[in-house]
Amino acid sequence: MNIGIYIYEEAEVLDFSGPFEVFSTATRVSDILNTFTVFLVSETGGTVTARGGYEVNARYGFSDHPPIDVLIIVGGVHTGEMKNQNVLRWIKEQSLKTQLVASVCTGAFLLAEAGVLSSQNVTTHWEDITDLRESYPELKVIENQRWVDEGSIITSSGISAGIDMSLHLVCKIHGVELAEKTARQMEFEWTKNT
Repeated sequence: MNIGIYIYEEAEVLDFSGPFEVFSTATRVSDILNTFTVFLVSETGGTVTARGGYEVNARYGFSDHPPIDVLIIVGGVHTGEMKNQNVLRWIKEQSLKTQLVASVCTGAFLLAEAGVLSSQNVTTHWEDITDLRESYPELKVIENQRWVDEGSIITSSGISAGIDMSLHLVCKIHGVELAEKTARQMEFEWTKNT
């Protein structure tokens, strides 16, 4: 299963690094060969400078990535991305091809602007809840929840919540045993929604 994580200039580092670690660790500890293939995608591929000057190489660009089964859109300084029609079009197109679409933190704004979110229950970083409600009043924005699962679309609150959501995705796809084994290997206390 291919996990494509979309990154961009000023993306929040843990928003993409946390999920990347979850899926790569799940693959390492799984009894199933090649459980997940996880990779970073940016608009053009190559080096992206994330928050704090952290430079990271996106393995693929929009024109050369393999098919994506699970698309994760990360947060960060997202306002420029929301004006980029090429990005919004790509997100929308990919969402129609994938099995699951997820966002971390303010990545929910990109999903909403791309028309992937319409009237679902969603969440985002606590600091951006009001802005998401005001910008997209058709959405039902949930507070104080690490992630919201609406079937094929899952959104998470801020930064570290992306790790919890990614463990939830591992559970959703391959079962709770692999998710718990992954969390244990990461020495991460998985916060499950109740």
